[in-house]
Amino acid sequence: MKVRVRLFASLREIFKSPYLEVELPEGAKVADLVEVIREDAPHLGRGGRFHVTINKDFVDMDAVLHEGDEVAIFPPVGGGQEVKKFWLSTEPLSLDEVAARVTAPEVGGIALFSGTVRGITGDIHTEYLEYEAYVEMAEAKLAEIAQEVRAKWPQILDIAMVHRIGRVPVSESAVVIAVAAAHRDGIFDACAYAIDRIKHVAPIWKKEVTPDGDFWVEGPVDETSPPVIEV
Repeated sequence: MKVRVRLFASLREIFKSPYLEVELPEGAKVADLVEVIREDAPHLGRGGRFHVTINKDFVDMDAVLHEGDEVAIFPPVGGGQEVKKFWLSTEPLSLDEVAARVTAPEVGGIALFSGTVRGITGDIHTEYLEYEAYVEMAEAKLAEIAQEVRAKWPQILDIAMVHRIGRVPVSESAVVIAVAAAHRDGIFDACAYAIDRIKHVAPIWKKEVTPDGDFWVEGPVDETSPPVIEV
């Protein structure tokens, strides 16, 4: 079946058209539609935010599509909501999406750090990592680390950090940090400092899964770490 999709605002600009014609099998869902058009707009369903309506009613990704439906996809309506800069996500991370959150006319340099899941560490062959977090506290700690970065490098104009939780396959990003400034001085050091602090103070844990079993990996502990109670 053919589905005609109406696009608005930033999505209309991405596709350079107010409409898309998409060929789908009978019984397809909104999730199937998103997968088809994601090639031209990779941020859809990857940390980006948007709404879908069918016949002018808001729906979720499991809604079934029918030929003749009036489908629309659009970003959240304007309301001046602040862009979130420090968050955890169960979805694959996009470097472009994180960089976009610190892009501004006064920014002349953006340094990006992507911590990816390593498949081979010495004799250990990792199949995937499983991340767990105290989400509310972890997001607050990311914001605190950003304040530390600004204090050490006053030239930093903006910073964004996101950490993946749940199952993360080899070669995919587990954490992405973007640091922005008018010039490049200090932004690489700021990225390095931020990832080191995340490993020390953010309540995020990882389980390494290998062909021989799995185990939890403890982070580093030194004088900059929170108090440790030994039992």
